[in-house]
Amino acid sequence: MTARFFEDFRIGESWESAPATVTAEEIVAFGRGFDPQPMHTDAERAAAGPFGGLVASGWHVAALSMRLFVEAGGYGDTPMVGLGIDELRWKAPVRAGDTLIVQREVAELRRSDSDPLKGIVRTRVTVRNQHGAVVMSLVSAGRVPARAAPAGEGA
Repeated sequence: MTARFFEDFRIGESWESAPATVTAEEIVAFGRGFDPQPMHTDAERAAAGPFGGLVASGWHVAALSMRLFVEAGGYGDTPMVGLGIDELRWKAPVRAGDTLIVQREVAELRRSDSDPLKGIVRTRVTVRNQHGAVVMSLVSAGRVPARAAPAGEGA
């Protein structure tokens, strides 16, 4: 991979991850560590819960989507500093055996107001399961380096 700079990104550019299958063991481990509710940690209790079985925490799906995106190489070797997430929606439960694919599309590009040697890249993220159903969506904002300040601005 090579480094990517603000000037290298284009509106509409998109990346898709490799598929990743979620296991019951991963659901329980993440749930125990970070979201210890019975629907994420105990298959027997989850069966009597609102989803009728074990489901992944939404935070697990969000973390997995980040890993899959980085592995897909959208930013290359450039470290992207996360600035925030908007419009986070968990739209369908993720169960053991589900296979997820993450797609990101560049939605907005703008120079940083505070540092013209940085750019802001906003992406629309969609996570789908093996049936094509959207299980999570969000809009993320990240800061990346720029090659140069815009003409007329000092560095």
